[in-house]
Amino acid sequence: MLSENAYAKLGSRFRRLLAIRDAEAILHWDLATMMPSGGAAGRAEQLAEMRAVQHGILSAPETGELISDAAGLDLSTEQAADLAEMKRMWARANALPEDLVTALSRACSACETVWRKARPEADFAAILPYLEDVLARVRDTAAVLSDALELSPYDALLDEYEPGGRAGDIDAVFADLAAFLPGFLARVLDRQAGQPQAILPQGPFPIEAQRALGVRFMERLGFDFDHGRLDVSLHPFCGGTRDDVRITTRYDETDFTSSLMGVLHETGHALYDMGLPANWRGRPAGEARGMSLHESQSLLIEMQVCRSPEFLGFATPIMAEAFGGDGPAWETENLIRLYTRVQPGFIRVDADEVTYPAHVILRYRLERSMIEGQMEARDLPAAFNEGMQNLLGITPPDDGLGCLQDLHWYDGAWGYFPTYTLGALSAAQLFAAAKQADAQINPAIGRGDFKPLMTWLRQNVHAKASLHSTRDILTQATGKPLDAEVFKSHLEKRYLKQAWM
Repeated sequence: MLSENAYAKLGSRFRRLLAIRDAEAILHWDLATMMPSGGAAGRAEQLAEMRAVQHGILSAPETGELISDAAGLDLSTEQAADLAEMKRMWARANALPEDLVTALSRACSACETVWRKARPEADFAAILPYLEDVLARVRDTAAVLSDALELSPYDALLDEYEPGGRAGDIDAVFADLAAFLPGFLARVLDRQAGQPQAILPQGPFPIEAQRALGVRFMERLGFDFDHGRLDVSLHPFCGGTRDDVRITTRYDETDFTSSLMGVLHETGHALYDMGLPANWRGRPAGEARGMSLHESQSLLIEMQVCRSPEFLGFATPIMAEAFGGDGPAWETENLIRLYTRVQPGFIRVDADEVTYPAHVILRYRLERSMIEGQMEARDLPAAFNEGMQNLLGITPPDDGLGCLQDLHWYDGAWGYFPTYTLGALSAAQLFAAAKQADAQINPAIGRGDFKPLMTWLRQNVHAKASLHSTRDILTQATGKPLDAEVFKSHLEKRYLKQAWM
């Protein structure tokens, strides 16, 4: 009787698990956007208890017995993929003691709360003891998972965000980019110097007008406001659940361009979540397939589509109307120059797509060094600044523009950073394949019609959820696994061959 019902019983168990995870996501969104500061201690306990409940469901002896029993059943291809995801999640949870899971959750909540004050004040000293606590717990977690999964400590963390991802593969890709980018950057800057300088439209740009513009483009792209929201946070993110997607941005009344691209980036994430197959809801195989594919969807929208001449030709009059703009700064060619301007800068989320990989390579190297014990948290500011100087030729004037700028390390997301650049490479490859498959995609974007592109993405990426590996989804969609040459070709075309650059 157990064999006949093992998979069905697992389905019930994992539906409960994923429902609790969804509730945790909403609590975390509230923490980042609306929760009063006095609620921090209570919220930390709530999140820790929710993590404990999830861990208990996964690590219960019956879960392992059901997985083992279901492995002998005659399952469909999709059910087998679902069971494989269940087993992967169970193996990670089963390796970790509950007290370590809750200790890490509490440490991350405390550190994130302090970060929200320390970052704008550029006060690394204030957060250092909290970061040291997080790093200690993360190292313990990595060590336990390393032994259980027979992976290196860093790979054991990476595998949570990029299932099957390995540092050795990333090293090869990043070494190739690190060799290519400095010379390419120099060529782009030299070409840019001989072109008309981009003019930044002058504000002020009221926040409500910026929000209304963002909402207008979100709706054009296909964001469903019956199942999502746009809010404000210190660090832009996409969270919530697939039926209630919460995205955030931050506004600058002197410059609307950065906030708008942040909204478009997070909308790409949201559209992926909203496009996951409805008939696989509540099952692990119906969840998003890792963060490099997730980042490919946000970067495809932000970088590949919304910085293209087709999109900006459509969007320029809408932007001008939103702010009453007029004159040379509001001409399409100027906004194309503005949105494709290459300039080394301090902030990762505002970086152009040529210098962006350098930001990610630096963070990847630093977090590996800290996980592997080659450097300590106290060494982070100096090491970060040195890396910025070596990779981009600039040194942050303070830690707010340096090692404090990203939330990831302070809320426990170690092993996440490399997925950004893997996502950028995947985005270039997917967009190239989409345009090759449907020649109407670019002309439609020029009219503000994103349905042809979204139809292709729904069929070739979103509908695949976690039913296949990242490598297989990319190969099925584009005809080959990840290929950095497609990304480099895209950069060459956009930054060295376009007439307006």
